[in-house]
Amino acid sequence: MQERTGVTQMHGNPITLIGPELNIGDKAPDFTVTDNDLNPVKLSDYDSKVIVISAVPSLDTPVCDLETQKFNSHASELGKDIKILTISMDLPFAQKRWCGANNVEDVITLSDHKDASFGKTFGVLIKELRLLARAVFVLDEKRVIKDIIILEEVTKEPDYNRVIESVKKLV
Repeated sequence: MQERTGVTQMHGNPITLIGPELNIGDKAPDFTVTDNDLNPVKLSDYDSKVIVISAVPSLDTPVCDLETQKFNSHASELGKDIKILTISMDLPFAQKRWCGANNVEDVITLSDHKDASFGKTFGVLIKELRLLARAVFVLDEKRVIKDIIILEEVTKEPDYNRVIESVKKLV
């Protein structure tokens, strides 16, 4: 499996990402994650939808909490043909509890804990921590990658306006 350094860091410390570097214009590879009811979910289950994938280290951290709640607030304004997926290594039970406690209903939380399928396939698995790097991918309805944001510092928030503008260009 490919390892990449110099892409991102955590608290100023360099970290290693496992998986390939994806580029705008690439077809997004399929992956399998787990939903909050322990069912397997594939990216291909969302064909014909514009998709925002928000990769976060853990919903139980302040920045991930804030990011997921902000995307949840944007989800309703974007419409039903756009799906926002937040993927973390959190267990599905923890994700379900977090969503209930925070009234998050419009973002779909998915767990990559089992096989790190998403992290390895999208090149955002942190080798040193077995967590996901903070990243956002915008995919069109044919699963072509239209925008990628991999934060240089995992503890920072993404540019929400950029993500929303990327999505609006697709609908």
